[in-house]
Amino acid sequence: MRYILFICLGLFSLTSNAQTPKSNQTSTSNKPKLVVGIMVDQMRWDYINQFKPYFTSQQGFLRFVNEGASCNNNLIPYIPSVTAPGHASVYTGSTPAIHGVTGNQWFDNILQKTVYCVEDPTVISVGIEGSAAGKMSPKNLWTSTIGDEMKLASNFKSKVYGISIKDRGAILPAGHSANGAFWYDSKTGKFISSTYYGKNLPTWVTEYNGQHRVDSLYTKGWNLSLAKSVYEANCDEDINAYESTPLGAEQKGFPYSLSQFIGKDYGKIASTPYGNNLVLEMAEMALVNEQLGKDDITDLLAISFSSPDYIGHSFGPNSWETMDGYIKLDIQLAQLFASLDKQVGKNNYTVFLTADHAVQHIPAFAKKHHLPGGLISEPAIKKELNELLVKNSLDPKMISDIGEYYIHFNHDLMDSLHVSQDKLVQLVSNSLEKNPGILQVVETRKAATASLPQSLRERIVNGYSSQRSGDLFIVTKPGYMDGYATGTTHGTLYNNDAHIPLLWYGNGIKKGQINSVNYMTDIAPTISTLLGIQMPSGSIGNPILEVLH
Repeated sequence: MRYILFICLGLFSLTSNAQTPKSNQTSTSNKPKLVVGIMVDQMRWDYINQFKPYFTSQQGFLRFVNEGASCNNNLIPYIPSVTAPGHASVYTGSTPAIHGVTGNQWFDNILQKTVYCVEDPTVISVGIEGSAAGKMSPKNLWTSTIGDEMKLASNFKSKVYGISIKDRGAILPAGHSANGAFWYDSKTGKFISSTYYGKNLPTWVTEYNGQHRVDSLYTKGWNLSLAKSVYEANCDEDINAYESTPLGAEQKGFPYSLSQFIGKDYGKIASTPYGNNLVLEMAEMALVNEQLGKDDITDLLAISFSSPDYIGHSFGPNSWETMDGYIKLDIQLAQLFASLDKQVGKNNYTVFLTADHAVQHIPAFAKKHHLPGGLISEPAIKKELNELLVKNSLDPKMISDIGEYYIHFNHDLMDSLHVSQDKLVQLVSNSLEKNPGILQVVETRKAATASLPQSLRERIVNGYSSQRSGDLFIVTKPGYMDGYATGTTHGTLYNNDAHIPLLWYGNGIKKGQINSVNYMTDIAPTISTLLGIQMPSGSIGNPILEVLH
């Protein structure tokens, strides 16, 4: 009996040793081989339900809806609701107060100058000579990203790439230790990078640039995907005086001719659905050429589709252009899924789709339908406050900058002139709160006690950085925004800007509808939990356990 027991114990020992991974290997056999993050630049949550009956593919948005998990009350927990903070917050699980990306650009209170979110004068453009378009990096981002944590957990063997039309849409999601980030240069029609990531573009990027895809896409023109009756039933008029004309003043309404831009203007592509084609094709090239998801070390591909933002700003959320752009994006997503199925395997990857922000109605559209809303003007406010300070025998230079609804004070000048913060706050607030589009002016350091609902107070607090935010924040009335006579924008703290989609699909994802409130800052912690790795260094979000098996 003892002899038999000895043999059994020996066999058990041999079996256990055979199943133990070697010390120099990373075993993630029960985890996805690839995580794909999809950011749609400017997407309202309600677009999914609104356009669902008209999606022509069952394998784009509807693969998420029918086979994955949908978080129906996903919100942005900070201000301002604009592109750079949105991308940074999703991939860091944090907010501008912690990660430092307080806007697409900000006035730096220490440097006393305006800083672009990803500018970096220490690097050089790659893929384009003598241009500042590539002098970009993630150095202004103060925290790690989920890609950085994947790198750390794998001893930097994970591969991480970011791709977008916009530089900030590629760089911020990719993080600090990425293998590469590539963005589109509107002057040359090529994807470029910076020496932060390497001295040369990968061969496959150079080869893709050599195809001159912009020109071939321009030859197609922009035509409707569906019958006119569908757009007539679901959208505003095709042509409206309050829409912008990004494709030329003479082009108002469908169909749009694009061939006149061939070889002349490579920027116009971003204001058409074809901008998404460029990003999609680059992503497919990265999948194949970088062998993403081909081993047991999880990789990350961060994709940002920027064209919906350019289209939405010009034509608004109720336009034929916006609807058609999303019908075409559905087909593009189906193509991406097909490529992932082929290259990585259907059960070997996990995808999430969200947005960096939503969008407001065009004010003139709202007025036409008797909805509240309108415009304020930051340049007009700047002029008004200058005159106010002069009238009160004060130096107008005490206001350093106005932008992203922030008013920045020049504290050095205030101190030298012995003007107190309280006096300036009261003077400015009393004046601006007479504006019919302004609800309240909040002193940012005291935002936690402002006379606003708690959720709105928290968004101001979460967006505030002493170095990069203003002393005052202008809270507009709902429907009001800083904008222009045509087109629309975003950036306010209300849910019509802050309610965005969050869809999940793939390895480790449980099918279902989640109606509880969650936030874009919960995405990175959810990925961390799925992969069994550390959350990003500044993460304040919580994993959405309902979406995980």
